[in-house]
Parts: sequence; C-alpha cells; structure tokens
Amino acid sequence: MLLLIRIFSLLPLSVLYLLADYLIYPLVRYVVRYRLKLVRKNIRLSFPEKSEKERNAIINAFYHHFADILVEIFYGYRVSNEEMRERVVCENMEVLEDLARKKHGVIAYLGHMCNWEWLADVGNQFTDKSIVEYNVYRKQKNQKADEAMLQLRSKRGGECVEKNLLLRKLVQLHHADHPFVIGLIADQKPSPRNAHTWTTFLNQDTAFLDGGEVLSRKFDLGVVYANITSPKRGYYRIHFEVITEEPQSMPENEITLSYARMIEANIRQQPERWLWTHNRWKWGRPAGDLSV
Repeated sequence: MLLLIRIFSLLPLSVLYLLADYLIYPLVRYVVRYRLKLVRKNIRLSFPEKSEKERNAIINAFYHHFADILVEIFYGYRVSNEEMRERVVCENMEVLEDLARKKHGVIAYLGHMCNWEWLADVGNQFTDKSIVEYNVYRKQKNQKADEAMLQLRSKRGGECVEKNLLLRKLVQLHHADHPFVIGLIADQKPSPRNAHTWTTFLNQDTAFLDGGEVLSRKFDLGVVYANITSPKRGYYRIHFEVITEEPQSMPENEITLSYARMIEANIRQQPERWLWTHNRWKWGRPAGDLSV
C-alpha cells in the first residue's frame, strides 16, 4: 500500500484531481455506490428541512470531496512544508500557542471535516518550537494499512499516539518540560458501553465520546475546537475556538456538549465536507437512559 502511495505521490496534484474527477468519483459514486444507502439516510435525517434536490446536491458534492481526500492523501506524502503551509492555513495560531503555554497542555478537538489527514501539519506551523504536537489515532485492523497511515501521519509532523495508550502518554507529558497539543478526533460513534453523553446533533439523538473531557479535567488541560473550512479545492482554513481554559470548573458534560455544538455548526457551514459514510447513528439511546 505504501509503495502505491509513493508512486501516486509523484504525480502533480492537478493530474491527481483529474483522476479524482474522471475515475475515482464515478467509480465510488455510481459503480461501487460506496455506502450510498447509508449516506442518503444520514443526510436525509440530518437535513429534513432541505428538499430532495438539495440533499442530492450534498450527496454528489460529498462524493467529489471524498475522491479529493483520497488523492490528497497520496499527494501529502511528498508535499513540502512550504506548500502545505499555503494549503493549510491556521488563522489564529496564537490562540492555540498561548493556551498551550498557559496550561502546559491543550486538547484540540477535531472532526472528520475537510481533509483531516492534512491537519497533522499544524505542528509544523508552530511559531513556538518548544510546543510538541501529538495526534491520537485508532489502530487499523489491517497491519499494512495501519503502518502506511502511520508513516503518512508521522511524515507531516508530530507524534502519533494510539488511543488506548493516550492516558499513559498524558501521565508522561504531565511531568514533561515542554508544552504540548493533543489532536483528538471525537465525532464518531462510541461503543454502547461508552455512550455516556447524549445530545441532539444534526436533528438526531446522538451519543458522543467523552474521553477528551475526562482527560482534560484529570490533567487540567485547556480545550479548543479546530473549526475547519475549505475556501477552494485543495486549500483549508483552521480557526481555533476556545472551549475552556479551566476544565475543572466546567459543569459536567459541558465540554463534550460544547464540542458537539461547534462541530455541528462547522458541518452546517459546508455539509459536503463531513464524512457521511460513517454509520454515526448505528445504535440509539438505551431504554431508560435519561442522561444529557
């Protein structure tokens, strides 16, 4: 897999986008019909106020975006730091850096918005080089795929931390002599036994992972949300929004609920840029569960 990525990475991005438009998009959207029923259902339930024509437009735009992500992952293997800084722009990096220095550590909530794989480059853009970036990831079942994705993510900067080892890493970082930022994607469904925080999200009763909140309280970390938009093809803008500087003083569940509200607003800005192929609402709230 890594060899294939290396070969495709040699192509100019303009050529890769041609492959996305005329090969990958029609193949995924119309031939394979990759998770099309699920995508239709997710978008229909999330936007009941939109017409069928509007929802179909989102679906088609999403599959175009999905094809773009695939070729951008290839291109990201060899792109220079200079070009990446032009393509991924952090509009208010000082907010993240100031909070990291003040609190020693920050959890930066992300979502599967735009090209989340390129966001590992944020660490290369720190003006304060004492700040270290760590990105949480879920280990892939396929070992070769896991190794390939780890190489890709590590190449862009920062250290990858497997999610089951995050607590151990934070214990180490608590005693480290440098400030740090933990990038945490937390918009996918929790397992039923970990579904503790529920809220209305995209018009549906939805459980959210609360591990980021638990860890921010335990280690007194600042918390931000990285709002990501795409002004044009192949370019992304990140605006950091502070959720809290004092997590231990926040009401229970409020950090998680704030993240849910922020990512929903982000999705509604550019709905075609979210990962609709994920079975986000696979299971509902258990009977008798009255949690927030």
